[in-house]
Amino acid sequence: MENNNTADPQDEEQWIKDLLSISQEEKITPKQLAIVQAAIEVFSEKGYSAAATSEIAQKAGVAEGTIFRYYKTKKDLLLSIVGPMMTKMIGPFVLRNFSGVLDAPFDSYEAFLQALMMNRMEFARKHIKILRILMQEIPFQPALREQFLENVGGQVMERMIGIIGHFKEKGEITDAPTPAIIRFTISSVIGYLIARFLFQPEKDWNDEEEIQLLITFMLHGIGGPDTLRK
Repeated sequence: MENNNTADPQDEEQWIKDLLSISQEEKITPKQLAIVQAAIEVFSEKGYSAAATSEIAQKAGVAEGTIFRYYKTKKDLLLSIVGPMMTKMIGPFVLRNFSGVLDAPFDSYEAFLQALMMNRMEFARKHIKILRILMQEIPFQPALREQFLENVGGQVMERMIGIIGHFKEKGEITDAPTPAIIRFTISSVIGYLIARFLFQPEKDWNDEEEIQLLITFMLHGIGGPDTLRK
């Protein structure tokens, strides 16, 4: 499988325009769009604390003072990306192209996990810069974290409960508490994406092989024969 981390610039630009249009009725200027795009680049590469507005201005091709015409402080600029506006967009953004996976019928839980992993891989590949900012800032933004859980977690959890229940009835999943199974599934998927795109993006990944191995671990565990005899 091709190791391609490139996001679609047009898709990203349209998402930024949609994001900015939530909180303001006036037309978004090209300079403002350039500032936000540059801020996403710098924040995702260096984090909020190490990012300098002078560098953002240089990357955006504007004077540093132009940033402060739109945003009073660097913090305001950050919040324009991951603040209250983001909480209104984050559900549709994260769930974009995801509902098809959650709603589609699958012959087995393994087939569902395969589709889930591939779907989220494609999503992460296209939006890695914004996801990196979210992961960096959500721990320090309680309101954002709560909105994320409310807007995204609720929708995903509701659908996952139905999926888990279906495959429990088929005997493909152990009769463990459904919330625990969902947490294990989601944490396994997210853990792989974090390692793949944030911790070791430069590694020569064989995604198809890695995903199949992860699914095998999820379905059958990692215990050896001696463990099973105990």
